[in-house]
Amino acid sequence: MFRHQGKTRTPKHNVRIAMLLSFIAGLVNIAGFLGIHTLTTNVTGHFATLILDVYQMDWIIVLIYISYLLSFLVGSFTSGVLIEWMKMYKKMNIYLLPTLLESSILIIIPFMVYWEALLSTNIIACLLLFAMGVQNSFVTKISNAVVRTTHLTGLFTDLGIELSHLFFSSQKHIYHQNVSTIKLRLNIIFFFFFGGIIGVFLFKEIDFFVLLVAAGILLLGLFLDSLRYNMIRLLRKYKRN
Repeated sequence: MFRHQGKTRTPKHNVRIAMLLSFIAGLVNIAGFLGIHTLTTNVTGHFATLILDVYQMDWIIVLIYISYLLSFLVGSFTSGVLIEWMKMYKKMNIYLLPTLLESSILIIIPFMVYWEALLSTNIIACLLLFAMGVQNSFVTKISNAVVRTTHLTGLFTDLGIELSHLFFSSQKHIYHQNVSTIKLRLNIIFFFFFGGIIGVFLFKEIDFFVLLVAAGILLLGLFLDSLRYNMIRLLRKYKRN
């Protein structure tokens, strides 16, 4: 799921990571919305607000929304740098550091909020947007731009196009490929929604500590994927011997 790249990557790998990360994005999205009344998994809405504030010349708010946009961008950039660095030194799991970085941010935020540190709602929003930038970047790299899990606008566009192709696919292999991609998109939508629903219930009970659940799921997915990968390698080695 995290390790397979290039020709060794299958649609099943993409579905697994899409389910995991879209669920986490759903949790983070609803935590940001309920906790600080801010969208924290994408920047589309923030860009519209930025334009309005520029028009009204409210420069303080303009700077805040620019910081939101830059946080997502810097998160994506940081993730890309870490992946390329791991590639350069030929590390086996090049996505380990971005995953750990995202998890660390999600773990730190609830404790900073709980201890009433100098953490304004804008800083929380920037940290969450940074984490989602990291996630969107590494899942895009892993899946070769097939999977994106932090926003749904482009996803619904792709889904509409792929549904239209079903009516015009005369070749079976193209038809089955479209069906496979549609299933992937539907999984992302469902698990983003499901993560949000679970997030609502959890946020009412444990507030921002819902982010610990998101981080725990991410780390558990990374651990189980690594365990499964190593077991497969051992079995293959055993069969060869």
